[in-house]
Amino acid sequence: MEENLQKIYQIYLKTPVISKDSREKLSGGVYFSLKGEKFDGNIFAKDALQNGATIAVIDNPKYRINDNYILVEDALTTLQNLARIHRSKLNIPVIGITGSNGKTTTKELISSVLKKKYNTHFTSGNYNNHIGVPLTILQINSNHEIAVIEMGANHKKEIEFLCTISDPDFGLITNIGKAHLEGFGGIEGIKIGKSELYKHIHAKNGLIFKNGDDSVLAELAEKNQCLNYGSNKEFYCYGELLQSHPTIKAKWNCKEASGEFNSKLYGDYNFYNMLAAITIGRYFDVDSQDIDSAIASYESDINRSQKIEIDNYSIYLDAYNANPSSMEVAIKNFSKNSTNKKIVLLGDMFELGEDSLVEHQKILDLCTSLNFTFVVVAGNNFMQCESKDPRVLKFQNNKEVKKWYSEFDKENSEILIKGSRGMAMENIIK
Repeated sequence: MEENLQKIYQIYLKTPVISKDSREKLSGGVYFSLKGEKFDGNIFAKDALQNGATIAVIDNPKYRINDNYILVEDALTTLQNLARIHRSKLNIPVIGITGSNGKTTTKELISSVLKKKYNTHFTSGNYNNHIGVPLTILQINSNHEIAVIEMGANHKKEIEFLCTISDPDFGLITNIGKAHLEGFGGIEGIKIGKSELYKHIHAKNGLIFKNGDDSVLAELAEKNQCLNYGSNKEFYCYGELLQSHPTIKAKWNCKEASGEFNSKLYGDYNFYNMLAAITIGRYFDVDSQDIDSAIASYESDINRSQKIEIDNYSIYLDAYNANPSSMEVAIKNFSKNSTNKKIVLLGDMFELGEDSLVEHQKILDLCTSLNFTFVVVAGNNFMQCESKDPRVLKFQNNKEVKKWYSEFDKENSEILIKGSRGMAMENIIK
């Protein structure tokens, strides 16, 4: 099987294109017959070759028609091993990012800053799992000068595994929060799981970029070499939040340079994501004016921290995903807005296990303790929560919320929309 792996890698080097979608038009490259819950990529290997793939990697012998099909024991494992080979031959800095909340936004901000000076490769969207990470690594070519790899996880040992593929030299954990409680087995499990990145960096004698204001991260990284960012003037990167509403304005000092910017992102929690980008940018000698320009111009378009102005009302769309930690900070931050007419539209949070109903009740109780005009919730979990507050409106799904929303007088209002990915809360405004 090692012989097949080397053969695949040599073909990949000639035409460095990897695909797991047989419908793509390929000019050479390698098709991997991956499996999902409802599909078997082996079935479509012939289609991939007809669409231009040089070879198809399969793991079912009955689909091997000729030498253009390379039979392996497991196609996914082969993809991951191929990425490991490629990573071992790369001679550029690789920055690994994980965390419970904000990792995709932080990755995007860091990449925006680094692109001002370097040919930067970074994770596309949320391609951050056991399939996305190897595909991301295999997209790195000889022209790239630095890489930013996002790693997601919903159980222990997953970050450790992804580190064996991406092998980061530098690491950053955005925070530790109540995400994927079911898979990790509670908050302590999340700490163990996310800190696997710190352990990998420590073993490599690498460097951690750390939020110095976060006591949990300080505890987890006590063995690591760290550069801190935060509100302490003694930190490597010191920042001051000047304004968080309606969007973030801040100033900073880092590595004998300083700057100030007005961003297009809202939420004071994004301030630390920006400081992370500034810290990494300055470490790699990006000019301060370029850093300010990159952060000021960055605009999310992936249902994260988007502020949308429509006629005479505003929408704060943060509907890509949700967990108790991200819900709490988003709700508290939104409550600080000065407008008198504030509405929250919240969808269920998933993967919370036995803590699910308790965590949903906490979020609903938080909302009713604040100055919202309406608290609109959707999903089976929120439906089971108790509240006698007349401002609380419960719906089964986003379609029911959309009907209410279409009839609601939104004039002079501000609206926060948030929920787990499976709730697709962004559809309410489409």
